[in-house]
Amino acid sequence: MKVILAGAGAFGIKHLDGIKNIEGVEVVALVGRRRDATEEVAKKYGVPHVTTELEEALALPGVDAAILCTPTQMHASQSIQCLRAGKHVQVEIPLADNWADAEAVMQAQQETGLVCMVGHTRRFNPSHQWIHQRVEAGQLKIQQMDVQTYFFRRTNTNALGQPRSWTDHLLWHHAAHTVDLFQYQTGDEVVTANAIQGPIHPELGIALDMSIQLKTAGGAICTLSLSFNNDGPLGTFFRYICDNGTYIARYDDLVTGREEPVDVSDVAVSMNGIELQDREFFAAIKEGRDPNSSISKVLPCYRTLHQLEQQLKG
Repeated sequence: MKVILAGAGAFGIKHLDGIKNIEGVEVVALVGRRRDATEEVAKKYGVPHVTTELEEALALPGVDAAILCTPTQMHASQSIQCLRAGKHVQVEIPLADNWADAEAVMQAQQETGLVCMVGHTRRFNPSHQWIHQRVEAGQLKIQQMDVQTYFFRRTNTNALGQPRSWTDHLLWHHAAHTVDLFQYQTGDEVVTANAIQGPIHPELGIALDMSIQLKTAGGAICTLSLSFNNDGPLGTFFRYICDNGTYIARYDDLVTGREEPVDVSDVAVSMNGIELQDREFFAAIKEGRDPNSSISKVLPCYRTLHQLEQQLKG
């Protein structure tokens, strides 16, 4: 399977690291805005073609699929571009930064029938998969999720601390992880959603602090605290309060509420959530099926984000 990857930054590299462990997949082109930096990454990973134009990469012979790790504001339009070019597409989270664009991508997927998957990595992390398997088996029922998403990001920087040209967003990006995961883990629809936010940053134009409350039809609740002002431990930490135990997930790792390690090594073929996400994308293409975190499965998350945004605009 021949794949192109657009956006050879921090997350593009995470995908390249994962793909090199997957048999039968070849990355044939990298697309980036800065040719010199993109060529450097391509050389390291043995990718033969470098371009600054997505259209050029999509037109290469035999390309089956595209992975988009580009700025958020480009996700929807580039996803549609890939689908219109007849290519399966996996777009990094978030699918879009507004509801209209999310709906437009859904329409393009329905019209083409191609695989369109969104990078909701939390569905694939072994820690969250361990919880999900036990919920599915009836061994656990989630009563509450308490989630902290904390970064120190008062300027436009990426996960490697490098400057970037676009602005990240607490609601449309970082909250998307938890809103989707809450619905996925409970298997239930969010029926109540509330949000408040702190002051708007004068230069970035976004709130750097936010709090979100969710409730499902079945009564499970979720409290999510987000900040770009946090000068301390960084990342997202999920506390699952269940009817039969409490668990804390930190990316691919899981502990009990008493900080006792939980062995998740046998949950999947890898301990790398991004690699597992990519494996699902390629398997869905080969098997002609709807993948986990397909656009149709994650669209309810974006509808909830839209409702929260309207509430915040008040």
